[in-house]
Amino acid sequence: MSEKRRDHRGRILHNGEIQLSDGRYRFKYVDEMGKERCVYSWRLDHNDATPKGKRRTLSLRETEKKIQTDHFEQIATNGGNMTVLELVEKYTSTKTGVRPTTVAGYGTVINLLKKDPFGKRRIDTVRISDAKCWLIHLQQVEKKSYSSIHSIRGVLRPAFQLAVDDDLIRKNPFQFQLMEVVVNDSVTREAISRAEERKFLRFVKEDPHFCRYYEGIYILFKTGLRISEFCGLTISDIDFKEHTINIDHQL
Repeated sequence: MSEKRRDHRGRILHNGEIQLSDGRYRFKYVDEMGKERCVYSWRLDHNDATPKGKRRTLSLRETEKKIQTDHFEQIATNGGNMTVLELVEKYTSTKTGVRPTTVAGYGTVINLLKKDPFGKRRIDTVRISDAKCWLIHLQQVEKKSYSSIHSIRGVLRPAFQLAVDDDLIRKNPFQFQLMEVVVNDSVTREAISRAEERKFLRFVKEDPHFCRYYEGIYILFKTGLRISEFCGLTISDIDFKEHTINIDHQL
């Protein structure tokens, strides 16, 4: 029987484990794609002390356990080595048939991530606290408005959900209430008052030029229709008996 391999402290090493000449531990394994990979740590066990001057990370066996759990649950190791930017680009590529304004919004987020270090982070390293801190940074340091951050989070959250659905990560780090993290500095718009509405409609009705538009403006006020929906109305969309309007298209 061959002698079992041990580390410098005499501890038996498991299959795939080895201690290098510089003192580091290495674990070699084959990922879900059949590719050989290695992970390293200065500590074999979680109780080991980190050598002076070295950054503390997970011990080798803690990392092994995570890899084994990911493999059992069919979660891609290291998030498939995908960055936040790559994930968002993949997500937006699946959103076909969206409006031009939505496409422009996707482009804005992608351009932001190309310049921001956050975009280079591997998706499996992003925790909820990291996502929150990044959004806070965008507001407090980058001076982005609440509405801009709301739009950015509106792309990142479904993008990370795609990664969850694809078994690249376990949890969505952007699954939280935005108002609990950043300050809503949006200016509240006050709707027109009833008195102002009556005054405006009376002006339109009595004006020799604008009176021709009175019926259309009245309908817009009383129904809340978008102008594109109003322009697409036909007689068949209106039920005069039930006093209802059916909206299923626009111009």
